[in-house]
Amino acid sequence: MLRALFVSIILLSSFILSCEDVEEPHIEEKKDELEKVTLTLVDNQATEETRALYANLWAIQEEGFMFGHHDGLIYGRDWVSEPGRSDVKEVCGDYPAVFSVDFAQIMDDRKDNGQPLNAATTVERRQAILDARRRGEVITACLHINNPLTGGDSWDNSDQTVVRQILETGSEVNVKYKGWLDNLADFVNNLKDDDGKLIPIIFRPYHEHTQTWSWWGRACTTEDEFISFWKFTIDYLKDEKGVHSFIYAISPQLDAAATTSSLLFRWPGDDYVDFIGMDSYNGTNTNALATNAENLAKLSQEKMKPCGITETGIEGVRNGGQEYSEYWTNEILKPLAGEGVGMVVMWRNKYDPLRTGHHFYGPWIDHSSAANFQTFYESSYTLFSVDLPDMYEMVEDITVE
Repeated sequence: MLRALFVSIILLSSFILSCEDVEEPHIEEKKDELEKVTLTLVDNQATEETRALYANLWAIQEEGFMFGHHDGLIYGRDWVSEPGRSDVKEVCGDYPAVFSVDFAQIMDDRKDNGQPLNAATTVERRQAILDARRRGEVITACLHINNPLTGGDSWDNSDQTVVRQILETGSEVNVKYKGWLDNLADFVNNLKDDDGKLIPIIFRPYHEHTQTWSWWGRACTTEDEFISFWKFTIDYLKDEKGVHSFIYAISPQLDAAATTSSLLFRWPGDDYVDFIGMDSYNGTNTNALATNAENLAKLSQEKMKPCGITETGIEGVRNGGQEYSEYWTNEILKPLAGEGVGMVVMWRNKYDPLRTGHHFYGPWIDHSSAANFQTFYESSYTLFSVDLPDMYEMVEDITVE
């Protein structure tokens, strides 16, 4: 790893105290090379770069886990719309390996209507993606999309027929929702890197479908409706709109320790999922995260699909109402080190320059856990921007069909 050459005695002591149960891998234990494998994407017309990214997502699980942050290149705790800034970088000197962003505002009725602070405009969102790609980072996108029937937000679960009406070909809601998908297709089909190549995105629509809060969640859909909706969305994007730069990720939410079958809740089929994600707001229930991560990694190997923790964190990075100074090594590094999970993505740091609230999940420079995050960064298990191989070049001995 290309790390800073100097680590203070204080930080080293913190590492010894907080990570005494985390064993670093011995060089001789690491595999010399990957076994030859063949992976399969949902989209058999996926771009070369998308296939390469997919191969790298599989391979990198052998090395450690990539650290990610939602919206972390667009705004932070006390700044907004300053290209090049990152709360993560200000703590450890490096960018996250994964940039998470929301595509909903470029799709639904908020599109180009003037965005509220923290939502980011289409221009800002595009620029952050381009910057991340230029550094070789991985981009993933979720979808807090508005309710196309009621006009409410994604948390509006007041009507249990939304998905049913979307699936009715030619209905008013069906036509409206297809228009929103058209907006998405237009955005990503014109999202190109400096060489004019389409930028691959790990796309995870309808996340946390195991929960009741969303209009696509388990309270508002039957199993058949959710699966049909999932397939409808993917088929429309790739077959009707020619989107070939997506890696499709599913992400149930599991906060308490669960079985592997919980990760397969309303599973749409192996041929409609590329990446197995998991959102986990487990608080300080470290055992729950460790158990679910172990099951996630096992499922990844069984289905030959890369995996990761697609959302996690504790609001305010607190424990019992107090700042949790050892959070990063205790609650993230220990349960995930060596588990074979390829990424962990923290939820956003809300712009709050007066610091009147605690809606932040990632590190920031004035939090008491900043020193512990530096220790976390120094671990051989954690991967940041500078640690990444070329994620958009095919991996030797991996074939992606």
